[in-house]
This record gives sequence, C-alpha cells and structure tokens, in this order.
Amino acid sequence: MLLDFNNLNINNLSFQTDFEYSVKNFLEEWFSNGERVKVQTSGSTGTPKIFEIEKKRMINSAVMTCNFLGLKEGDKALLCLPVEYIAGKMMIVRSAERKLKLQTTNPSLKPLEHLNEEIDFCAMTPLQVENSLDKLHLIKNLIIGGAAVSESLKQKMIDNEQLSGTSSLIFETYGMSETLSHIALKKLMPEPEEVFTVFENVSISLDERGCLKIYAPAVNAEVLQTNDLVEIKNENQFKFLGRIDNVINSGGVKIFPESLENLVKKEIPNEAVFMGLQDESLGQKLILVIEGEESGDIAGRISSIPFEKKFHKPKEIIFIEKIPRTPNGKVNRMELYKIIAHSS
Repeated sequence: MLLDFNNLNINNLSFQTDFEYSVKNFLEEWFSNGERVKVQTSGSTGTPKIFEIEKKRMINSAVMTCNFLGLKEGDKALLCLPVEYIAGKMMIVRSAERKLKLQTTNPSLKPLEHLNEEIDFCAMTPLQVENSLDKLHLIKNLIIGGAAVSESLKQKMIDNEQLSGTSSLIFETYGMSETLSHIALKKLMPEPEEVFTVFENVSISLDERGCLKIYAPAVNAEVLQTNDLVEIKNENQFKFLGRIDNVINSGGVKIFPESLENLVKKEIPNEAVFMGLQDESLGQKLILVIEGEESGDIAGRISSIPFEKKFHKPKEIIFIEKIPRTPNGKVNRMELYKIIAHSS
C-alpha cells in the first residue's frame, strides 16, 4: 500500500491486511482533533506499558530526523515496522510531516524481499537487516534500531557493500519510547563511527553512577534518567558502554556484557549473550550463552579470543536452541536468565 502524504485521502485507500488496518487506525488517530496519541513500550527493560504522547512533540522529533538525513517532500520511504510501537508510528509521522511517499509492507524478518526500486528512507531492526543484505543497496538512508547492531552484522554490511559496489548511509539509533524514537545517531556506513551524535537542542550529562541523562525539551519536558552507562566525549557525543542493569559483578570486578558480546560477535555468527549466574565464591559467575547447536568449533574460536582481562573469559559456555526476544526483536535478558538459572 502506498501513502502519498502530499495528497492523502484515507477514504480512497484500500486496506486489506491486519497490518494495513493497524496503519489505518493510527492515521485516523493522528489526523483526529485529539492532541495526544497512545504508545506502547517494548517491555525489553521492564513490564510493557501504554502512555500518551503529545502530537506536537512527535512532530518535533520527526523534524529533527528528517533534517538530519536531509529528507525532502516527495522522497520515498518504507514502513516495515509494527505501528503499535513508537518506531513504526514515527515512520508515519515523519512521512506526514515531510510529505513523503510511504510504501507499507507487512513487518517480517525479510521486509525487502519484494522491493525492486530505490527507497530514500527506511527504519529496520538488526534482525530485519540481517535477512535483507542483498537489497540494502536500494535504500539511500537506513536507520537501525530496537537493539544493538552486532559486530558480525556490521562486517556483513561492509562485505555486502563491496559486492554490490554501492554505498548507503546507514546509522544505528539511540533512543527509547520516552524520547519518541531516537535522539542520537551513530554512522555505521560508509565511514563507521564509535560514538553517537545527539540532535540539535539535545543536552546530555552523567549521573553519579555514570549513567546518561537526557534533556530534549522538544520531545519531552522532563530530564530523562537512563540506566545506560556511557562515556561522554563532548557536549554532543557519547559512547555507549552498556546497561547498568546488565553489569556483572564477578569477584568484586564489574564486567560490561555488551562490550564482551561485541568482541565475541566479531568471531562467530551466532547470537551471544554474557550473563552472571549466582556463585558462592565469586558472587556472580560469568557465563556465555550461544544460540544454536552445540559446536566444538565455535567453543574453540571463543577460547582463542584475546580478551583484555583474564576474568572476561567465560567460566562456562552454554548452547541454547533459541534465545528469547521481545516482540520488537531485542534479546530478553530477564527471560533468558530464568531459563538458564532454572536449568543449572
């Protein structure tokens, strides 16, 4: 279904699938007289909740992204994310605000499967990108969010670029439902960056724990306190280290699992999650959970990784058929911990 926001009449559109009807419902809510819309959080860091957001703040967020990427009226965008969550809703709002032509396709792991034309702008999850490498060259500006982009996926995108001979602008996003999608972007291609750059009029600082505080008055009137440990490079840039909730305390030493996961994923293609299991002597024992069938080759490759510290090497490697994820594709660490702890 194509939505041309330069001349949109909802009554003239033909809605057929459940996804298209969910798009229709949001369009009606967006163009209604109400000043707010309802948004559902993903539940990746706690219990899912529904809250209301002012439309004017969503418009402010849309303008920041469109300006950053240089999107203009008449450009083509692709919606392949559920509209129950903020990421999908914001794709529609950006299209409405900048009068884009928005093509919709049912959210799936292969959203570009039937794409045969160039698209100016698209937002996808890492899992969707993983299954769409052969079509990425058709997208001029791609933002990836919902979960961290692994080192192995970054390498696959680089390899794919070399094969296709084309180059897309690809960014990793930083944000949450409360920031109305993202407030910062990190370029992955063609020239990869190590830090996120915040949008204009967004201020960042640290709390006493070293966690990021965000003040983005255009999208949220409150100072937002995160549980994300970061290193601030300057007033506009920061490096993500990991979530404080996920920090593992083993033998009195703090270990950031996300950093170790990035290192491991440079060596193996499987999903990999570091966790801390209760241990009498260490407090928490560092383990590594690998998605897939047990493999001596993978275990060997992991054992040969030159970890920076001796205590970064996992005490145990556990293979699991499928790592649980939230509806929008993030690893569900709480559920995974329950599974591993119960089976240990």
